[in-house]
Amino acid sequence: MTLKIEFKAGERIILGDCVVTNHGQRTRLSIEGTVPILREKDIMRQSQVDSPAKRIYFAVQLMYTSKRPQDHYDFYLGLVRRILKAAPSTRPYLERINNRILTGELYKALKETRKLIAYEKGLLDHALRQQSLRDSRQGNSRSARTGSELAPQSRRQIAGGA
Repeated sequence: MTLKIEFKAGERIILGDCVVTNHGQRTRLSIEGTVPILREKDIMRQSQVDSPAKRIYFAVQLMYTSKRPQDHYDFYLGLVRRILKAAPSTRPYLERINNRILTGELYKALKETRKLIAYEKGLLDHALRQQSLRDSRQGNSRSARTGSELAPQSRRQIAGGA
């Protein structure tokens, strides 16, 4: 089976355990054989790994690009245990990823992990919105308290007192 890739100028891909960079103009590649291939948009650099779901993506990426994917299983399973403990609602996503790994479909496992990253982002966004609402409510209640505390002083001033 031949895979055809449109390779933009300056784009990088992982081809097996090599990084290939197109320094010229737009190029079309035909790749024959069974070697892991990741386009630049699918590559997660270690510097981008800033959340539990992204750590799982990185672990699956290591499995996908490795000649010995099993070398990364323990690392991956430890991450899965931690995310399940922190966010049990991620279980369906993790089960789909695990099923892909178990059947040797590591590229599809990466695609499933992108869905986990999106779900995690939604959870975090929701938590931030809730926190923001709580903070604004607390700010409003402080303002209301402060206003009522000032009311007696205002009454005295209006009545001519100090």
